[in-house]
Amino acid sequence: MQVLGLTKAEEDVYRHLLRNPGAESDDLHILLHCAPEETDSALRRFRELGLLKEDGRAVSARAPEVVVGRLAERRLEELYESIRTLSHLQPIIDSLAGELPADEGDRADGPTERLTDIAEIRTRLDELSFFARSEVQSAEPYDALTPENIAHARPLDMRCLRRGVVIRNLVRAAALTDPATLAYLRELNAAGARIRVLDALDELILIYDRHTALVPIDPADTAKGALCSRERGIVTTIINNFERLWEAAEDFEAADGKAPADHSGISPLQLRVLEAMCTVAKDETGARKLGISLRTYRRHVSDLFQMLGAENRAHAALLARERGWI
Repeated sequence: MQVLGLTKAEEDVYRHLLRNPGAESDDLHILLHCAPEETDSALRRFRELGLLKEDGRAVSARAPEVVVGRLAERRLEELYESIRTLSHLQPIIDSLAGELPADEGDRADGPTERLTDIAEIRTRLDELSFFARSEVQSAEPYDALTPENIAHARPLDMRCLRRGVVIRNLVRAAALTDPATLAYLRELNAAGARIRVLDALDELILIYDRHTALVPIDPADTAKGALCSRERGIVTTIINNFERLWEAAEDFEAADGKAPADHSGISPLQLRVLEAMCTVAKDETGARKLGISLRTYRRHVSDLFQMLGAENRAHAALLARERGWI
């Protein structure tokens, strides 16, 4: 149990209490052949974590699933705090950069790089994503992501979101017609990414912490490589262009709800809401299952009632079955 943050002595005490519920706390050090300070320390920590049941001097351990769950949650919080601390490295960088001669310091924040090798570009993107500490803005004019693209992007995106980094992602409306791409966008949206959709999106933009920006060398041929810049004037111009596109775009959940209708006249998202509505008891559960907000879920439920002419959910389920929708 050391991986969960317990010392060996603490684990010995916990295992003993599992085997001997109601043991006398004063006798633990004798039974475990250790110093009384060790058992006293273990009991104090278990009390702080709420892992004991006590009746006078008699103590018992809480169930393993409770204890392991609480210890794992605490350990994860500690690890996430460490990650958040490590992700805020700019003060260290600024301090070290201050040691450079003036001309070297200017170059460190300066020139725009030309990256022409695809492996070099991917490495740079991985580095920027890993060290992002506040926000990632992206405009990606793809119609579909390959399974390889998704497999590579998922751990980077999820790591950022777990650290509290804001992700704002602009995508083409055409991307919502590809099942694998749409599923990944829903996954990102459910994890907290902010996604918007544009019917016409031709610009590839990546911005990290409003400090570093990447754009194609040739927008008409992204295979020619990318420009990576930290120059303030260039980055500010690229940010302003991104914000202009962002303001003109539609929220992902609204666009997802307008996906092309099938032969029944119901959109794919409405069909999924209908299926959830008929199989889960709570709206919160249905919304979480579909990866959409509770408000969006309930709006679709209301729309389905109107489409079906239903008075309640049971009536809606009956009418939907009659129409062959479910």
